[in-house]
Amino acid sequence: MTEMVFGAAPVRAGDPILPRWWRTLDKWALACVLGLFAIGLLLGLAASVPLAEKNNLPRFYYVQRQAVFGALGLLVMLIVSMLPPRQIRRIGVLGFAISFLLILALPFVGTDFGKGATRWLSLGFVSIQPSEFLKPGFVALCAWFMASAQEVGGPPGKLYSFIAAMVIVVLLALQPDFGQASLVLFSWLVMYFVAGSPVILMVAVAGMAGLGGLFAYNASEHFARRINSFLSSEIDANTQIYFATNAIQEGRFFGVGVGEGQVKWSLPDAHTDFIIAVAAEEYGFVMVLTIILLYMTIVLRSLLRLVRERDPFARIAGTGLACAFGVQALINMGVAVRLLPAKGMTLPFVSYGGSSVIASGIAVGMLLALTRTRPRGEFAEILRRGR
Repeated sequence: MTEMVFGAAPVRAGDPILPRWWRTLDKWALACVLGLFAIGLLLGLAASVPLAEKNNLPRFYYVQRQAVFGALGLLVMLIVSMLPPRQIRRIGVLGFAISFLLILALPFVGTDFGKGATRWLSLGFVSIQPSEFLKPGFVALCAWFMASAQEVGGPPGKLYSFIAAMVIVVLLALQPDFGQASLVLFSWLVMYFVAGSPVILMVAVAGMAGLGGLFAYNASEHFARRINSFLSSEIDANTQIYFATNAIQEGRFFGVGVGEGQVKWSLPDAHTDFIIAVAAEEYGFVMVLTIILLYMTIVLRSLLRLVRERDPFARIAGTGLACAFGVQALINMGVAVRLLPAKGMTLPFVSYGGSSVIASGIAVGMLLALTRTRPRGEFAEILRRGR
């Protein structure tokens, strides 16, 4: 009866952590994450070989690195998913502080790897993109602020979260990284809505974002060029968007066959930002639909479990993490089919990239932790004792 009313599996006192974790975990969401990672490795076997040959490296050099990064990301995800909400809040705030300091250091020690945006810290053997790690920490910080504002005599947490969001959006836009800036702003708006804020304020913030985009269009040649290319009725035959859209059209329903795709030889970012084009060309619409369904399952199941959550922090942070995860995937695929301007955003767990897969592991680990079933208070405890 307790599970029917409160949606939570009973937790026995002294229960070992691993059985308790497994019983309370959203196993379908975990299975979908593992499925996405497996698909990423499969696509990497095709997409990364041309880049390895171009750089005079072993054919499967990037696939092997992705497997190592992925194993680390999945390990981090599992460890984080075992933590209670209070610990999630603490590591999230700490991760935000560290990532924020690294972003401040980018103008002085960062690199752009020839892509026109200073987003990475190069350590020689590996590079780090701080903005990837900033996102889950930002969600935890703002959720903490917003949840504190709901307490009697609590601080003006919503104002604090708004200030934090504006600071981060400006810093990311200056790199320039308008894609990540938009994602941060979107996740804040979602959490702001869940926290019970007036819709008029959200509309005002959305209007400010529109004005900011107009300013960026006039002030940034990089941003204006991407917008003009998106709005143009014709696609430049030398752009990645041109090759990606052609590859998707060639794939049709079942694809041209494993290893038979040609787009990976033309796209320099076939293994990262445009991995979905490789999937569509070689495996067709069936593979793309499978990937979409896996992302949808993770997001929808998480949101449905969070509806029953009474802890304000867990509900707000979980919603922000789930929506940011789903929208990042939507943006990546939307760019490939020219529904959105090019933004240079990876497909979580599928695209190649150490920072991306490890940061995604942290974010989804936090989400799995916040959506675990837990006892729902004293009344639930009384019902369990009375059975």
